[in-house]
Amino acid sequence: MSVLSSPAVIPPSHPKRVRSVSPSGPAAKTAVPALGPSRLVMTALIALFCVLWSSAFAAAKIALVDCPPLTLLTVRFLVAGVLMLAVAWMVAGPPRLTRRDVAALVVLGALNNAVYLGLSWTGMTTVTSAFAAVIVSASPLLVAALAGPVLGERLTVVKVAGLLLGLAGVALVLRSRLAGSAGIGGEDPFGTLLVVLGLLSLVGGTLAYKKFAPGGGLWVGNGLQCLFGGLLVLPAALVMEDWSAVRLTPGLVGGFLWLVFAVSVGCYALWFFLLGRTTATSASALHFLMPPLGLLFGWLVLAEPVAPLDLLGIVPIAAGIWLVTRGLPRWGRTVRRRP
Repeated sequence: MSVLSSPAVIPPSHPKRVRSVSPSGPAAKTAVPALGPSRLVMTALIALFCVLWSSAFAAAKIALVDCPPLTLLTVRFLVAGVLMLAVAWMVAGPPRLTRRDVAALVVLGALNNAVYLGLSWTGMTTVTSAFAAVIVSASPLLVAALAGPVLGERLTVVKVAGLLLGLAGVALVLRSRLAGSAGIGGEDPFGTLLVVLGLLSLVGGTLAYKKFAPGGGLWVGNGLQCLFGGLLVLPAALVMEDWSAVRLTPGLVGGFLWLVFAVSVGCYALWFFLLGRTTATSASALHFLMPPLGLLFGWLVLAEPVAPLDLLGIVPIAAGIWLVTRGLPRWGRTVRRRP
């Protein structure tokens, strides 16, 4: 899944430092550092993001039983977009966007919402939710490979080692799936291809956000991306799917509400908040947590089988995350003057 750090300001690729003017006299003694979110708070936000993001695969799988994928996505995007734009309007008034901002948000809505989820959800009608989660978790390696030429981000030897270690863990989890071990049947090749293409769109959306950095604020940016994503998916849903196939079951209603409020509103806002306070490579490394969490939700909610080799893959995945994200600067540190 747009990065915005505050209701009115979008940070660049590297957090700015606001310097206070050094006045003469007693006022000079009132300048104090004002830190951004503490490491403890950031750790909690990262954990919450990972849980919400991973839960989306199982929630989608439940909802897709009673609703075609593009139809479900269209309604989800439109409802979530309207809700977030309404919140933004009530809090800050009408949004102020340039034509460039609107164009960037249309592109991001296509990449991060319409194409990524349209393809991956369609693929998930024939593959397990855990398998889809594992495929999407490979995004950090692709982001890291492209962040240098596209964004000018520096990829150190330690980060390369961490990314490769995380990828090894993902491959270890995939091995049992591809081999059909532990009672797990072979995954559908065409469904797998659709999820992989969705992954490529997510990678493009991650890089595009850092490249374009559109204005508008957290709720406006995320809301417009959802709204544009819904409008882009709508024609395909009308042409390709039968809306009469929708059945209003508790599974569909519960899954839809979770996807709208917990994922579209909460998780995407967290993702772009985190992406706005670090590099694209480091932020995307969080996706290495998705295989174990995806496996957990698939097993806990959908009774999808989990092989011992899947669990073994958690170790290199966690180690890879530590190597990629360690040594980052303090999150969003600024300096201000106490009134």
